[in-house]
Amino acid sequence: MSPRRRKLPSAVARLARSAPLFAALGDETRLVIVSRLSSGEPLSIVRLSHGTGVTRQAVTKHLLVLAHAGVVRSARAGRERVWALDPSALREAQRNLEHVSAQWEAALGRLKAFVENG
Repeated sequence: MSPRRRKLPSAVARLARSAPLFAALGDETRLVIVSRLSSGEPLSIVRLSHGTGVTRQAVTKHLLVLAHAGVVRSARAGRERVWALDPSALREAQRNLEHVSAQWEAALGRLKAFVENG
């Protein structure tokens, strides 16, 4: 029999759902790809790999990781596939980071009050 799973609080569950996104962004090459796609213009794998020293095959693998995390999406444009940033996943990550930051600020405020009044 498998152990019973505890239900996570909604904020923790939301952070847990963002783990693949943060893992995907934890790679330098993928960050460069996200940066290049941040211009808003969909780019082909050829254009994304140009001038990076990374092969098209490697860029494809990185794009698939980013797509799995919801960061990018692809579409056909004639004979090639172009990739675009999906900002909704990044906005969700930003909200999660702001939530964690607020928690740390509150904890630091409590520590400061304790030290000053203790």
